[in-house]
Amino acid sequence: MTIKVLVLKSGEDVIADVQEMVSPTTEQVMGYFLSSPCVVKLQAKDMSAESEVSVRMHPWMPIAREKMIPINADWVVTMVTPVEKIQEMYETQVLNNGKETDQTSDSDEQSETGNTD
Repeated sequence: MTIKVLVLKSGEDVIADVQEMVSPTTEQVMGYFLSSPCVVKLQAKDMSAESEVSVRMHPWMPIAREKMIPINADWVVTMVTPVEKIQEMYETQVLNNGKETDQTSDSDEQSETGNTD
């Protein structure tokens, strides 16, 4: 299982269990298969620099029948490993319980730019 957050050209942040879609002839990555994809949205509780951040996840492509959603590599701006709290939230609330409905969690971490995992 490889949990990643993808930033798409559409501006959406999508968390999913990601598998590469590789061309059998050229062995190049053509795209990705996303299992249980969810849009991740962050929202500050107030406007202060020290505010807590609320994290909300809801299904991406909820009307699809497919369990593995294919996405072209051209649509992915970047792909990163989520911070531990977000990955744990995704695994617990989406993968373990089979729930892909709106989920909300509070984080004590401040929203900081430039953080790396």
